[in-house]
Amino acid sequence: MNLISGAVIIGLLVGVALLSLVWTPLPPAKMQIIHKLQPPFAFGLLGTDQFGRDVLSMLMAGCWNSLSIAITAVAIGGTLGSISGISAAAIRGPFEALLMRICDVIFALPPILSAMVLGAFLGPGRFTAITAIAVFMIPVFARVTLATSLQAWSRDYVTAARAIGNTRLTISLRHVLPNIVSQIIVHGAIQLGLAILTEAGLSFLGLGMAPPAPSWGRMLADAQTYLALAPWLAVLPGLAIALTVFGLNMLGDGLRDLLDPREASR
Repeated sequence: MNLISGAVIIGLLVGVALLSLVWTPLPPAKMQIIHKLQPPFAFGLLGTDQFGRDVLSMLMAGCWNSLSIAITAVAIGGTLGSISGISAAAIRGPFEALLMRICDVIFALPPILSAMVLGAFLGPGRFTAITAIAVFMIPVFARVTLATSLQAWSRDYVTAARAIGNTRLTISLRHVLPNIVSQIIVHGAIQLGLAILTEAGLSFLGLGMAPPAPSWGRMLADAQTYLALAPWLAVLPGLAIALTVFGLNMLGDGLRDLLDPREASR
């Protein structure tokens, strides 16, 4: 049930994001001051903001920006982290200890702080947000992959592969990776929700997508001044973020139940 519900929610959001690339009710950056702060259904389906921009169009374009940044960052961080974790499990010794210490250092610097440092050098934008989130994702995936890889290395089929002379690289690619890839996928789906929240937080602080590109986080930041006058400006992007994270968490739980028989039976 979780898998189906999560897949439906995320499928609809991905559809909206792709649709926004070719069509929105109005250009998201088009300002119409004469129609500013119009409530839903008064001008457009979801009203307008303080500059007269169509809120529905901004939400649709913001969906693409949020999902594309989160997916790219998790893909980069997940790939680098998984390679590091699998390599550490195969090599062990000082390399494993060094990797764990690097992970500890990165964990000590939250993605928001990392983005602030990057923003000082690179300026706000898509690259800054992706880099900050990806850097934080690397140790997350490295630790998960290392733990699951060490379990795989203790299995009898790995012992048999070592006994017939297979190298550590061959064992990692042919025996360890296929047995942990499902857990990496599940973890990636769950981490996407965190990436969406982080991207929204970065945009809220002005470190995400640069104006005039729409972003859910910046829509929330801009709405602070108009909470009493136009509460829908904060409610709608907030609901979009909550719905996306909820759908990703349900999708991750459903994938875990599907790919891990122990969880399903439990």
